[in-house]
Amino acid sequence: MTNTLKISLKAGEKIYVNGAVIKVDRKVSLEFLNDVQFLLQNHVLQPEDAKTPLRQLYFVVQIMLMNPDGGDRAQKLFRQTLSNLLSVFRNERVLAGLKRIDTLVCEGEVYEALKAIRALYPLEDEILEGPRRQAETVFAKAVGE
Repeated sequence: MTNTLKISLKAGEKIYVNGAVIKVDRKVSLEFLNDVQFLLQNHVLQPEDAKTPLRQLYFVVQIMLMNPDGGDRAQKLFRQTLSNLLSVFRNERVLAGLKRIDTLVCEGEVYEALKAIRALYPLEDEILEGPRRQAETVFAKAVGE
């Protein structure tokens, strides 16, 4: 048996455990005594918030955790999305992170893969911010600022 994990939830919060959705009606602590795949409500990404490539990958992996019965379809979508990202990103740290995420998913460590994707968000934000800054500079010069 691995280390136990204790999680505290507030009234009305949800937790997704091995595909089950659990909502608590009062403040409660859960103690997991064995390995479990779970996702806290505040880590659930809504479809409308999956606006960047890594957030789209996160959404796909999240589906794998929340709906283990749809594994084949989600796995296929994960493979396609990951392949696209590996061919588009040039940043070595992002590419190394994506390869690690692939390994984690292959090993069934979906929760750890989600954590690894979230850890890449700041890098993605930096990468995406570069073109925005360039466009703002070009626009400012065009209007004479």
